[in-house]
Amino acid sequence: MLEVKNARMLYGDLVAVDRLSFTIKPGDIFGLLGTNGAGKTTTFRMIMGLLEPTEGEVLYNGQHVGYHNVNEIGYMIEERSLLTKITVKELMLYFGQLKDMEPRVILERLDYWLDRFGITDYKNKKIKELSKGNQQKIQFISAIINNPKLLVLDEPFSGLDPINTEFFVEVIRDFQRQGAMVVFSSHQLDHVESFCEELIVLEKGKVIIEGRIDQVKKDFKKQNIKIKGDVDVDKLKAIPGVFQVIENVDQIIVKIENDDAASRVFDYVKTCQHITKYDVEQASLSEIFIAKVGQAHEKV
Repeated sequence: MLEVKNARMLYGDLVAVDRLSFTIKPGDIFGLLGTNGAGKTTTFRMIMGLLEPTEGEVLYNGQHVGYHNVNEIGYMIEERSLLTKITVKELMLYFGQLKDMEPRVILERLDYWLDRFGITDYKNKKIKELSKGNQQKIQFISAIINNPKLLVLDEPFSGLDPINTEFFVEVIRDFQRQGAMVVFSSHQLDHVESFCEELIVLEKGKVIIEGRIDQVKKDFKKQNIKIKGDVDVDKLKAIPGVFQVIENVDQIIVKIENDDAASRVFDYVKTCQHITKYDVEQASLSEIFIAKVGQAHEKV
């Protein structure tokens, strides 16, 4: 179990992370989100034991993270940290042996992951000869080569096309099924929403959203109604509780404040003709993120 307890990190007078607390249990996928400079990377470094909190503590299975834990942890940083003048094989042998792995085991696992990602021909190629997307795959493999029990991923999907992003998601799911703890950051909130159970959103080091995603969306209350049919946009805009109406090519999206507004929109739509679609959906995580970050900026 990973426990972050009232962690506070100061750089001089700058509060990088302020009173942060959360718990991740085996099998959890946890999202740590925020804008650039929000405190995510600092939090990752505290989790890894690279930074000691100014106040509070970070515990891995009840103990402070240290060198004795490195063999059980995988870490993929946002900036590529690959040694570009050596081959993929040489790189994995280097990283694997840093985690006390036998060369035979390292190469067996490397062959497995290269095959799974469809890049078996790159084993003896130098890193600099690979595309950015394939370098991202190699960096990911370097983070998981030791079968970590705690996997820390900072923007793992950066630079990937949708197909390769799904490959990464499948692998993360596999580690979850094996009981690993996964904590990650991503600006691609649709993927966070699709496979992350719980999250925290930071802004200027402070928590502005936290909890299970389903509850976060429920608490936000705002909803979207998608309509196809003969409706009067001006009448929709005039309904109390409607704060925006978007006219797309194939449908109209009505953004509403709460359930009461949904009832009023439904009462109006019932009087219209040729309605072929009427779906009420909770606000997306992206919408909630934008709204909450905006509110945080307004308070500054």
